[in-house]
Amino acid sequence: MKREPMLSSSLERAIKMYALAASAAGVGVLALAHPVEAKVVYTATHHVIGRNSRYILDLNHDGKGDFVISNTYHCGTDQCQTDLVVEPTTGKQGVAGHRSSAGWDFAYALKPGARIGPRIHFSAVYMMFVLNRGTCSLLSWCDVKNRYLGFRFKILGKIHYGWARFSTNKGNGFTATLTGYAYETIPNKSIIAGKTHSADDIVQPTPASLTSATPKPATLGALAMGAPGLSIWRKKEVVGATVGSSS
Repeated sequence: MKREPMLSSSLERAIKMYALAASAAGVGVLALAHPVEAKVVYTATHHVIGRNSRYILDLNHDGKGDFVISNTYHCGTDQCQTDLVVEPTTGKQGVAGHRSSAGWDFAYALKPGARIGPRIHFSAVYMMFVLNRGTCSLLSWCDVKNRYLGFRFKILGKIHYGWARFSTNKGNGFTATLTGYAYETIPNKSIIAGKTHSADDIVQPTPASLTSATPKPATLGALAMGAPGLSIWRKKEVVGATVGSSS
């Protein structure tokens, strides 16, 4: 029987090192080629909710409204009143806020940087109501700029959190202006009011080793890059040969 030639121990070690380096480099290049999936999805908008109008908020753009913000003006026997109310479209959703001792479900007017997540209550309905004399009964949402509603809602049966940014004006018929909204794509993860992106959205720059020439002779590390490393090495060789022949 003909015996296969045996590799020297040093050559065998070199081949194994190359295989490990090539594998590691390949994984690294693939990771750099694809940006990390966004976790916070932000939508910029500008929508004025005037008297006797409403806005259906679809936080995750799946074609199904999650919350309805209504601005209703009505009059009784002795006075008129404007109600600004935010209601979930299903019982599975919730608005950040609490129930007062009088039984009113007040929505929080959150400031930028507030954390919206499982540690707060989501039982609110009313943002505010204004009497015909211009008196705001809920001061937290009276004539404010860039305050945030917090939301809890479901995507495919799992809890997600989001926010919507509003500015309000009680003059000339009370108005609320929606200027943006966002939600967290990871289930059960809190979101920060006003945060429009995740740190993971940043695409890492291409390392210098893929854009600069490789010193010769070519090393196992360069060979482990595969085609990019070999291309850079060959380009360097060609340039060196050209310069040498012209001298």
